[in-house]
Amino acid sequence: MTSAQSSASSSAPVGTLTKGIVSPQRSVPDHIQRPNYVGLDAPPEYTGPDVFDAETVEKIRRAGQLAADAMVATGRLIRPGVTTDELDAFAHQYLIERGAYPSCLSYRGFPKAICTSVNEVVCHGIPDSTVLQDGDIVNLDITAYLDGVHGDHNVTFLVGEVDEESRLLVERAKEAMMRGIRAVKPGRPINVIGRTIEVYARRFGYDTVHEFIGHGVGPAFHTGLVIPHFDAAPDHSQPMEPGMVFTIEPMITLGTRHWDMWEDGWTAVTRDRRRTAQFEHTLVVTEDGADILTLPSEEN
Repeated sequence: MTSAQSSASSSAPVGTLTKGIVSPQRSVPDHIQRPNYVGLDAPPEYTGPDVFDAETVEKIRRAGQLAADAMVATGRLIRPGVTTDELDAFAHQYLIERGAYPSCLSYRGFPKAICTSVNEVVCHGIPDSTVLQDGDIVNLDITAYLDGVHGDHNVTFLVGEVDEESRLLVERAKEAMMRGIRAVKPGRPINVIGRTIEVYARRFGYDTVHEFIGHGVGPAFHTGLVIPHFDAAPDHSQPMEPGMVFTIEPMITLGTRHWDMWEDGWTAVTRDRRRTAQFEHTLVVTEDGADILTLPSEEN
């Protein structure tokens, strides 16, 4: 359970999150198309492209828009007293009612439809009985599998009244992602994205997690294309091309970028238990920049 408390102070509390109770895995109707990794210990190797034709890009956009719509709807439930399992139950139902498979579910054995990462959790938090409290921050990672492709999206939310240090961290984590997106141009090396993100984050004394990356996405949840969120030059110098689809999803930390893994094999927490925030969009490289594919529909 999280013990963060609402505070009028300017400093973020140090985390004390512990594992809650994970409810039984929720079912998906048989008529919904499943990704090829469901029921396997690991996904089959992806050998396809990272550059897609216009028809495939539009499919990814539809999946991404559905993930974004699910994010908006689930985000409206976030408040003190709600459990992360309740958020998962809502998002799970939202996606399957619209004919989509929740991509996280059964990916390498992950037991839930979405990831819920609270306070010091870097990423991949498993929804459970943890009760959100006033002053928490929580990241929701929602991916929809629809018509044979994935759309991957995450957002960090404020829970109630949040201290100024946490509020600024969340605001700047979003801006770090957007600066990475604005750095996308055909012909530029991929490592420009991470350099742009890291330079911005360090202006505020933040660090960026190295080991968890952006990735190619489309017919595969993770295609093998790597998008670092730090200055990885001279590595990852592959030039971006029009039609290339990938995520940008930096994890920005108040303290150390280093992390520990819980025994569940998924939940990564900052080693100093200071807070971390993340945002993610799926995008396609265009002739002159990037087009974000995970924007909500107009009714949201």
